[in-house]
Amino acid sequence: MSLTGSLPLDLPPPDPRQRLRARGAAANPAGRFEPYARLVESDGWEIAEEEKLLRTELCVERPKSIITRNTSPDVPFDRSVNPYRGCEHGCIYCYARPTHGYLGLSAGLDFETKIIARPEAPELLARELSKKGYACAPIAIGTATDPYQPAEAAQGIVRGLLQVLSDFNHPVCLTTRGAGVMRDMDLLADMAARNLVHLGVSLTTLDEDLARKMEPRAPSPQTRLRMIRAAARAGVPVRVMAAPIIPGLTDHALEAILTEARRAGARAAEMIALRLPNEVAPLFADWLARHYPLRAEKVLGAIAAFRSGKLNDPRFGSRMEGEGTEAELLARRFEVSCRRLSLARYLPPLDVTRFAVPPRPGEQLELF
Repeated sequence: MSLTGSLPLDLPPPDPRQRLRARGAAANPAGRFEPYARLVESDGWEIAEEEKLLRTELCVERPKSIITRNTSPDVPFDRSVNPYRGCEHGCIYCYARPTHGYLGLSAGLDFETKIIARPEAPELLARELSKKGYACAPIAIGTATDPYQPAEAAQGIVRGLLQVLSDFNHPVCLTTRGAGVMRDMDLLADMAARNLVHLGVSLTTLDEDLARKMEPRAPSPQTRLRMIRAAARAGVPVRVMAAPIIPGLTDHALEAILTEARRAGARAAEMIALRLPNEVAPLFADWLARHYPLRAEKVLGAIAAFRSGKLNDPRFGSRMEGEGTEAELLARRFEVSCRRLSLARYLPPLDVTRFAVPPRPGEQLELF
């Protein structure tokens, strides 16, 4: 049976009034919590409407708290901060796309064109870190949407968060594929000298053409290698993240990705198999049908071979790596490459002993 035939691929057709430029999704299906879906239908009047370029919209959210807690056994952190919701990079495979459903928005074009910024995040973070009884542990930034997406150039929220963490001597694990991280390399270098920061750089492919189609507004693979070089020169410990590895599409390049990252200065490596939760599966299948129609069935079949015949398996323990013969072979290749390249699986632990709430202006400093 065709995998594409078994998917809920009743995505709405592209809006003919919209012109898309460098977008991952082509459709804007209703969120899974929405009772109604909207379709653009001809009214019978054959009057050509002006086609308008779909542009990115930036909205502001003012949450009451900024640290998110989790108890997932699949991730090595229990707290994170996300300065943005949605991501203009438009990576078609992004597992965070369904989070826009909680806002009444679509995981499709809405996710990459309706970006929500949290400009007060640094102040909120400082307030939460100052609470009595706060127990220090590394904070992860970039676990959902990319903190260095294009909006950050003007907003500067991540810079503010890093400054707060530096002032508190608080460790942070930063994950990105955005070139904006090079703007903050001075601050990251200073934190690295105190063993307070790890940087993870996502490198999905070395194929420039594939990257433009799959991650349309993210920096090119060569730019990401330059990011790794810049961080390594600044003394910032870097972990290359071959994530996600897409069976049948990018898995053949695993060794090349790790090799180039090691040459650029990465010290450790991580690999995560493609996840297609909720609305992401039909969006990804639609993208394959548009860009690689002759390979679509093969790629979907290869993904299903990692997931017990399904396109997604949300179970803890298997969702990041997959299971079965193909998943085991890929894991073995990863282990052999890391050993050959002297890439560690994990970066050394960050220092949590330096954490201290800095004195407010006018407060008496401690004598000892």
